[in-house]
Amino acid sequence: MSQRDTLVHLFAGGCGGTVGAILTCPLEVVKTRLQSSSVTLYISEVQLSTMAGASVNRVVSPGPLHCLKVILEKEGPRSLFRGLGPNLVGVAPSRAIYFAAYSNCKEKLNGLFDPDSTQVHMISAAMAGFTAITATNPIWLIKTRLQLDARNRGEKRMGAFECVRKVYQTDGLRGFYRGMSASYAGISETVIHFVIYESIKQKLLEYKIASTMENEEESVKEVSDFVGMMLAAATSKTCATSIAYPHEVVRTRLREEGTKYRSFFQTLSLLVQEEGYGSLYRGLTTHLVRQIPNTAIMMATYELVVYLLNG
Repeated sequence: MSQRDTLVHLFAGGCGGTVGAILTCPLEVVKTRLQSSSVTLYISEVQLSTMAGASVNRVVSPGPLHCLKVILEKEGPRSLFRGLGPNLVGVAPSRAIYFAAYSNCKEKLNGLFDPDSTQVHMISAAMAGFTAITATNPIWLIKTRLQLDARNRGEKRMGAFECVRKVYQTDGLRGFYRGMSASYAGISETVIHFVIYESIKQKLLEYKIASTMENEEESVKEVSDFVGMMLAAATSKTCATSIAYPHEVVRTRLREEGTKYRSFFQTLSLLVQEEGYGSLYRGLTTHLVRQIPNTAIMMATYELVVYLLNG
């Protein structure tokens, strides 16, 4: 891969990630609140009657709409864009690093394995994920802390630089890498996503070539091709997210300020013990509602920018 090709993939990946992050930021904030232990602030107690006539209180987890309503009422619309700054700072380099690493790794592995085989896509996605996570984890930790900073209207909100100072004073440099183990576990989601995505993309390409040959026309990019890529990205991401989602909840808990959560497996075990298996999927609906359009927008933008820059 030439230096120009690498720069094209870096720029395209950055553009795709940035556009997706801006359009889906409010859903990201709601999802993070639902995943955290601080969501108990929004949980209402429901009184139930027992067989003996006595009443007991049961804690009910809030839904996405309830959480959204409370954020708007108590904190105002601006809170739905908490963490957008670090997100924009981080998403472009993160996606750029990811796509460049993925493309370079895939090119090298194509010489070792069958070109564009499942093994190539899996290893490339894993290596790209590992590289991007290691480079950008501190940015995502700050983003999560800002999204969890729930303050009523009129109260002074914590800024990104204040958050950085606070993390450093409390935990030192190690504090910026909290939740990284859960992010590494989440590489499995990326691997599954890209394997399915590349498979669907290949099928669409084969169909396009077959259709072109039948009509004896020159193959050119059409709007339907980008729609197909968006659907492929949405389908693959839904499957991958549903399988690997618990790592998202564990990661958010690990990134909370001053919590009892210390490591990936300790947090996973504690969540199941204290809140049941259902807690591992808190915020999944919101995550899917956000992630599907975000991924579709990101992948379509990436493919479009690569196509335009390569002529």
